[in-house]
Amino acid sequence: MAQHCHSNKAGGVHEPNSVARAHRLIVRRRWRVVVSVVTTLTVVCGYALAGVLNLIDTPLTFSVAAPRNHMPFKHPTVISATPLSGPVDSQRPIDKDQAERLIDDFVHASGVDDNHFSIGIADGEGHIVASRQADLALEPASTMKTLTALAASSALDMGSTFTTATYLESSGERQRNSPILTIKGDGDMLLGPGVNDPDHINGRAGLASLADQTARALLSRGVNRVRLCYDDSLFGDERYPANISDNNPNHAQYTAVSSMAIDGGRQWGGLASHDPDTYTAYPELSPTPASDAANLFGELLAARGVTVESGPDQRSLPAGASPVSQVRSATLSEVLAFALRHSDNTLAELFGRLTALKSGTANSPEGAMKAVRSKLAHLGVDLSNTQMADCSGLSPGSRLTTNTLLDVQAHNVKAGQGVAAAEGLSVPGLVGTAMGFLDDPDVAGLLRVKTGSLEGVSTLAGNVSRKGSGVLTFAIMTNGVTDIDAVHKARDVFISGLAAL
Repeated sequence: MAQHCHSNKAGGVHEPNSVARAHRLIVRRRWRVVVSVVTTLTVVCGYALAGVLNLIDTPLTFSVAAPRNHMPFKHPTVISATPLSGPVDSQRPIDKDQAERLIDDFVHASGVDDNHFSIGIADGEGHIVASRQADLALEPASTMKTLTALAASSALDMGSTFTTATYLESSGERQRNSPILTIKGDGDMLLGPGVNDPDHINGRAGLASLADQTARALLSRGVNRVRLCYDDSLFGDERYPANISDNNPNHAQYTAVSSMAIDGGRQWGGLASHDPDTYTAYPELSPTPASDAANLFGELLAARGVTVESGPDQRSLPAGASPVSQVRSATLSEVLAFALRHSDNTLAELFGRLTALKSGTANSPEGAMKAVRSKLAHLGVDLSNTQMADCSGLSPGSRLTTNTLLDVQAHNVKAGQGVAAAEGLSVPGLVGTAMGFLDDPDVAGLLRVKTGSLEGVSTLAGNVSRKGSGVLTFAIMTNGVTDIDAVHKARDVFISGLAAL
């Protein structure tokens, strides 16, 4: 018979006996490895189990083991974590002369009205370094949102979420009438029409997912026909600040604060952005966002085998209704960031109303303004000469000073609950309503700002990461503007110089 040969590394051959010896060696080595692995796993598992049972101190010990008579208690060694970055040097001095020159250049720029501007620069502690007319009360436009954001983020649990849920009301007339199914929200105005979207803020909770879950739950109970209702009673009867319609033709900038809405009530008409969190077009808003959401939910439910016999009709959910299913929004912190980044007036008013509900003030636009002012006063924000016509800055009649805006920004750059108010500030040239600002690569990414624009009004407030460490805050307010391009040019020159101070 022919004998088989196996090539070695040098290109020679092993005879059959050599092959047998080599095979036995390999088998013995494999058994030694197996025994070693089993032994190691036994030790590790025993160690882990002892830690879980608190018999010894290990990384898996869930509580500190109590001292035992047979084993002395040993305190674990504490290892300090190394920070990823050092603390902000908020006390680093600012070159006052250079700050004065930046302000002078802005004040004397073309388009800036001598009697209708206010400007200031402050250090990281909130101390004003240079300013002009910082106590002059002017129309703030959307920089008003920075006040609402700070108050809301200091009053609310910003890690919580909105819940949109369905409830089934059992009917004593079940033989003749189908049970009532009610959809109820607690403020999610960024519902998506499709399935839950974990990758975006806008649409994190999806009506299609709610319909999927609700239909399954109903059908499993033998319910295949319902009368549909929706509960939009959360914010009472007053949904519009008194004069907001003056700057809101055709609901282009604001719609009723509601317990639920799809994409903030935006009516894209086939023009929707591919990214629900990023858009630059601002379509008209539906005046009936809650009923729109309920109508779509009814259609989605019917498509899943549950007949909707009537509705949706508005009614308050009675006590004792059985919860069926729910979906949850992005966190309040994320929703607030979205609101600031897009300067969303409706969401700003929403956060004002939530602050009012938390504070116990009136459930109304006036109650929201009172709650915001009260929270800011508690934080020590200078509210001298402040008048609020709403929580968003859209309504005519609001007045703020640069001092107030600088005080708000001073809170934004400090650690604490209010830091959520700064998360959504726009980055000039990169994201948000300031995307078209400041074509200056030397300061790219160093500024975070809130814009404000109305007819004849241009305002800006924010904070700056200074070159070489440190931080500063600033605010600019211009009213009576007739040459907006000139003012914007002067603004860009001013803010581009801030990082070098």
